Amino acid sequence: MKGRFSVVIGFLLCSQLLAQKQAALPIVHAIKELKLLGEYALPHNLIFKNTTVGGLSGLDYDANKRVYYSICDDRSSINPARYYTLDIVIGSKGIDTVIFKDVTSLLQPDGTTYPSTKQNATKTPDPEALRLNPLTNEWVWTSEGERSVNLLGTLLADPAINIANDKGKTMDSFRLPPIFKMSKEEKGPRQNSVFEGIAFSNNYKDLLVSMEEPLYEDGPRADTEDVNPVVRILRFDTKHRINTAQYPYKLDPVAHAPIPLGFKVNGISDILGLSDDKLLVMERSYSVGHLSSTIKIFETDLSKATNIIDNPSLLTNKKYSVAPKKLLLNMDNLNRYIDNVEGMTFGPNLPNGHKTLLMVADNNFTVFEKTQFFLFEVIEN
Repeated sequence: MKGRFSVVIGFLLCSQLLAQKQAALPIVHAIKELKLLGEYALPHNLIFKNTTVGGLSGLDYDANKRVYYSICDDRSSINPARYYTLDIVIGSKGIDTVIFKDVTSLLQPDGTTYPSTKQNATKTPDPEALRLNPLTNEWVWTSEGERSVNLLGTLLADPAINIANDKGKTMDSFRLPPIFKMSKEEKGPRQNSVFEGIAFSNNYKDLLVSMEEPLYEDGPRADTEDVNPVVRILRFDTKHRINTAQYPYKLDPVAHAPIPLGFKVNGISDILGLSDDKLLVMERSYSVGHLSSTIKIFETDLSKATNIIDNPSLLTNKKYSVAPKKLLLNMDNLNRYIDNVEGMTFGPNLPNGHKTLLMVADNNFTVFEKTQFFLFEVIEN
């Protein structure tokens, strides 16, 4: 009996260690270069299981099942809010193909699909980011909410960081400090500029969530000149669902002046964990009159930034240090059309042992834009 018991205990310990190993995030040391290996574009308005594929705003890799998950930012206007399960087939020449395997509706706590703006605008989500926690088999996804203040009236819907089970049903959410609530006054988050990126720390104990653009209290939006646009990256305790820290991160200026004068933007469209404090940060800039977006990938270290959780206004209290950042990639230098890239994830290792980094572009469901996938080789120092 003792021998059999020891064997069983040994087997269980090995299984537990294996599960922990499979659930751990990839350990990434200092990145020297991101080398493009290929790209792949989906047909416009691809139909899969009676849904229109487009608006892909996040990308995550499940190493255990060897599949990817991509959230769709359709606000239940074309089909109910959802995310896709897909396979990105990597070959010797880059991405061979992208195969959609399943679609999962995001569900309200009562189990029903989320309504469109015509049905109930106060409950319509604006999905932007998605990450799987393999330790709990839960999906964390963000909604940017809504802030519409005009002569026709006021519509406010708070942003959210939701937790869903494997059926897509919202089971819980992270507690947001009051500063992130929508307001009809110019305070709190700007419209369509809230939670765009999600990353886990290496042990999944912490969740990091990035703002796309600054809060009103923290200063102006990015411009073609340096106006000191500072956004917040939030740290949450995943067990207790509470915000434990906030870090200031300074955006680059808008990459190109609009032609003619018009809309322009630069903000964080996604983040990806390298360790407990280090992140990859994707800045996405677009200006009217330019076909391509400008996508830059930076490495940043939050441990070297001030915790501003108790600072309600970076305009009023300027005693803080922003997170340092190092440019790893400017996709303008790839000499090709780059669309509205909004998601990134580490994928499987290449035959040479190097990690892969994959990105996806949101086509905004328009015929003038493309759903693109990009594959990069991660070359470390």
